Amino acid sequence: MDLIDIHCHILPGVDDGSKSMEESLAMLRIAQQNAIRTIIVTPHNKPGRHNIHIPSMNVYIKQLQEQMGRAGLSIELIGGNELYYRMELAQELHGGVARTMADSRYVLLEFAPMDDYDYLRNGVYDLLSEGYFPIIAHVERYQCLADHVERIKDLTGMGAYIQVNAGSVMGNVGFGMKSFTRKLLKQELVHFVATDAHDTKKRAPELKKCADYIVHKYGNQHAEDIFVNNPEHVIRNEIL
Repeated sequence: MDLIDIHCHILPGVDDGSKSMEESLAMLRIAQQNAIRTIIVTPHNKPGRHNIHIPSMNVYIKQLQEQMGRAGLSIELIGGNELYYRMELAQELHGGVARTMADSRYVLLEFAPMDDYDYLRNGVYDLLSEGYFPIIAHVERYQCLADHVERIKDLTGMGAYIQVNAGSVMGNVGFGMKSFTRKLLKQELVHFVATDAHDTKKRAPELKKCADYIVHKYGNQHAEDIFVNNPEHVIRNEIL
């Protein structure tokens, strides 16, 4: 099964992910070894810290694609953003200051780990009311959601989608996140599993082991939906 990674910090020198073209190419080699055929690149969009403008992002993507071709690698790269929620975000999306996923109506939405549930829920509602489909990034990191499956159900009932990190599912960041993400998978509350890769070591673009685990535990169709079909709907701007 060829996989699609919808959350990856692989563009060189634009945020806290890859620091150089060489590191980006090394990350892409790991991604290709992990059967990843498409990556939606999602540099942080966080005013005051990280904020690469869309035209500049397109230049970086083109440069990385050219270097990738010379290195004999074949992975499709598509533009996106990991958007840190703020009240002005919908306006910034409408104005082209912030980027949706693959220029669709889907947005990868990040909150602070300690944000309370009402704030997170209101942020999701804000974007839904403006015509966007929020994908909540790495839900296992938010204290207000950890071990609160009923809140995940509330958010998905509103129209939000759920992304967890492969490393969390595989236990790379502790038992608590492993237990919670697997609980969500068992209840079919996960729409996307992504790498959230930042480097070649601790946060590498490794997806295959997690995909194999989900195939073994929940079946091939469930894994295909998470790693292929749902991401393709995002790329094509279709309803899941």
